[in-house]
Amino acid sequence: MPPMPRSPASAPGPADPLPVLWLCGPPGVGKTTAAWEVRSRLAREGAAVAFVDIDQLGGLVPDPAADPGRHLLQADNLGAVLAGFRAAGARCAVVSGVLDPARGAPVERLGPVALTVCLLRAGRDTLERRFLGRGGAAALLPRVLHEADALDAAGIADAHVDTDDLPPSEVARLVLEHTDRPASVAQPALENSDRPASATRPTPEHTDRPAPAPPRPGLPSAAPSPHASPGGPPVLWLCGATGTGKSTVGFALHLRAWQAGRVSGYVDLDQIGMVHPAPADDPGGHRLKAGNLARVYRNLRAAGAELVTVTGPAEDRAAIEAYTSALPGVEITVCRLHAGPGALAERILLRGRGGGWPQPGDPLRSRPDDELLHTAAEASAQAEALDRAALGDLRTTTDGRTPEQIAEEIATRTGRP
Repeated sequence: MPPMPRSPASAPGPADPLPVLWLCGPPGVGKTTAAWEVRSRLAREGAAVAFVDIDQLGGLVPDPAADPGRHLLQADNLGAVLAGFRAAGARCAVVSGVLDPARGAPVERLGPVALTVCLLRAGRDTLERRFLGRGGAAALLPRVLHEADALDAAGIADAHVDTDDLPPSEVARLVLEHTDRPASVAQPALENSDRPASATRPTPEHTDRPAPAPPRPGLPSAAPSPHASPGGPPVLWLCGATGTGKSTVGFALHLRAWQAGRVSGYVDLDQIGMVHPAPADDPGGHRLKAGNLARVYRNLRAAGAELVTVTGPAEDRAAIEAYTSALPGVEITVCRLHAGPGALAERILLRGRGGGWPQPGDPLRSRPDDELLHTAAEASAQAEALDRAALGDLRTTTDGRTPEQIAEEIATRTGRP
């Protein structure tokens, strides 16, 4: 992998390739966990590193007719957020997620990057155990095994790492070793590396595989929707303190709109703002996330989205204004979720113990109970402060209610399907 210099102040210029390490593989192989461990190791060594889970960039249902599987949408959104991370000082990026075996790495859609692809593999028994163990449907297992075989046969990776019986820390070590990551991440510039040119793929001659196909056109623009506002599809943004249920309720609203026959987009702000170190001049990362939201929103609109659900925190009106300024002319409704101290403590403890969806980089996962209870107390204080400020266009309480019940209320109050 190309060198990863330490200093954010000397980030690559617009024309310089951004080093990107993409961990791919079939479901259950451990892509996201290993990729986050790689990101954490690089951060500890002083690298200015961004992280992206490609699955979080494909929030559109149903699939566009011209893009089954949403691989092109995910690639365009990846290129979009990499541009935002570069502007925020990232010197490299780690990506986790599936690659289309038929197309390979979508280099031509990512902007100026030096891409290294590492395929994670595991035996069929291991894949079956992991996939079913995380709640995957047994009926989908043949598809998972077929995908593993297809990725193996496609020859799209620069390196391979077998993950059988290995903890994430050891997988991460092997990934960095097999991708020839330099011993020091403090090398001053890409062009000063003595790394062989064949290690990167900014141009076809840097690989012995067939040259990539010529650039494909972007996703076709959808016909104007009768449901969309003049500035684009309307946005419903769910904010609130930690533990109020933003992501869970937001995703329920996203699926509800799809089931009602709409083309629905979804964006989790936390998942498009992961850069270390955080920009010192951007408290809360709102400028970074707002810029990335605007880029992703344009791609969702081009792919046919009729409405978009956004989830993520906002501590004050200045934070909200960062997003409204990034989406001029778009109708944005801010719904603040609220929960009492008991509900917040229960949910935060559950997340810390492994409950809920496996959010990449979740700061609560596997933390001790006393630390989680301290976080819950802080969340409760934040919820009260947001209440005093009356932040948002509407407020709904989530205590003792299912995500579907909360989504029903919000949909009714906002006129959503």
